[in-house]
Amino acid sequence: MKPYVIINAAMSVDGKLDSIERRGAALSSAQDRRRVLELRAEVDAVLVGGKTLLRESPRLTVKLPELSQQRLARGLPENPAKVGIVTRAELDPRGDFVTAGPARRILFTTSQTPPDQLELLNSLGVEVFVQDGQRVDVAQALEMLAGLGLRRLMLEGGGTLIAEFIRLGLADELRVYLAPKIFGGVTAPTLVDGAGWLASAARPLRLIEARVLDETGGLLIHYEFL
Repeated sequence: MKPYVIINAAMSVDGKLDSIERRGAALSSAQDRRRVLELRAEVDAVLVGGKTLLRESPRLTVKLPELSQQRLARGLPENPAKVGIVTRAELDPRGDFVTAGPARRILFTTSQTPPDQLELLNSLGVEVFVQDGQRVDVAQALEMLAGLGLRRLMLEGGGTLIAEFIRLGLADELRVYLAPKIFGGVTAPTLVDGAGWLASAARPLRLIEARVLDETGGLLIHYEFL
């Protein structure tokens, strides 16, 4: 058993999540940022991978009071749970992932994380699950999230974690904002990073929706995995 997983991302026309600088280049329009917050308000948890977690320490909250109130009116917590998957969880304890909320904070890591860091995170109220091995088993992590009562999950990246979810057949939907920009660069991060796979192993998709989202010409493309 696993949560229903929605991959959500913003990328350039050439499939990049960022430029070669990797400093969080702006891609989303105001309309897309609102769409993302509304989607966060609909799910039980928002998940990010290690590079995003360590470099950005994202807030992952719904941010807008009206969206928080809508969740509370439905008997839900003010914000979805924040979930991180990271091999070595050396997080900034003052970063937004830990401090912004109120929100449940859940972290999956490995025994490579120093014991004193695990103790610090636990003291800050972060629920930390430690796995043996070199990398977090994402399928096992999803099973644990389902056991915690989290049924609908939004995966916000990055490209390496998205690739792993797709490779393992763990993703149910893909929602992408296609920004009218081209970044280029072989080293720029893409929507689906990692080693890739053979054409015979490609995951098929069915189009649900494609529409112009804003006056800049940005497109929203919505697929489901078959």
